[in-house]
Amino acid sequence: MPAKVKIGKLVVIGVGLIGGSFALALKKARAVRHVVGVGRTRRNLALALGRGIVDEVVADPGRAVRDADFVLVATPVGQMAEVMARIAPDLPPHAVITDGGSTKQDVIAHARRCLGEHYVRFVPAHPIAGTETSGPAAAHPALYRGKSVILTPQPETGARALRIARAVWQQCGARVVRLDAREHDAIFAAVSHLPHVVAFALVNALARRPDARKLFGFSGGGLRDTVRIAGSSPEMWRDICLANREALLAALEGYAAELGRVRAAIERGDGAALGAMFENARAARSRWLLGKRR
Repeated sequence: MPAKVKIGKLVVIGVGLIGGSFALALKKARAVRHVVGVGRTRRNLALALGRGIVDEVVADPGRAVRDADFVLVATPVGQMAEVMARIAPDLPPHAVITDGGSTKQDVIAHARRCLGEHYVRFVPAHPIAGTETSGPAAAHPALYRGKSVILTPQPETGARALRIARAVWQQCGARVVRLDAREHDAIFAAVSHLPHVVAFALVNALARRPDARKLFGFSGGGLRDTVRIAGSSPEMWRDICLANREALLAALEGYAAELGRVRAAIERGDGAALGAMFENARAARSRWLLGKRR
């Protein structure tokens, strides 16, 4: 049975989908006594307070963490360095810090540079539980239930901090696994970051056409299902693309090569090649989904 911890004061920096759902899940599990929210806009903070996601809102992240027991940094990855630099002088010596970023090597580098002596209590994390919606209105306590949360601890990561962070994510309902940070970024460039870029690019390719209104008017489930994730936060995905640039460029190169093979087969009128490609894709998809159900 997973270990349980009780957090006295939880500080959530970024009260949107990831941070808000984290707070709600821990409240539902009765694993936290008091939640303080920090955010960029009064509207989001007011909404988080009104929905009971947080019990208190504080504008200054440094002041918010002064007596914190656990801190989640759930901002877009492009803002994490600034946040870490602002909270480092005020973190108490026992506070455990984790994050919800989709890239890990860059976040770890920021933490190592900005957190100073508190770096040993930073446990890098990536919850695999996003949706195409964002903001406090999208937060819900079941977001992490049955989903994976990947931890990428470093050699300096303290055993106590790792134990507490693991237990906290498990109390959100998540299945916690560990990965090397470089391997994590390569994997998610291929299976998460690339699909989002493709979805954004496909919508833009259609929207730029002079007959875009007609195209979208006649579109059905195929397009809707393919581009669902293009409804995700542009700011978040801009930051992810830049933070994981090297791995994402490699994934894009592989995808472009596959598109080139499809295009060449269409140009040749090679039905056998097209059929084989599509059958291979369908079989791979079936194996993937079968494996997920087991």
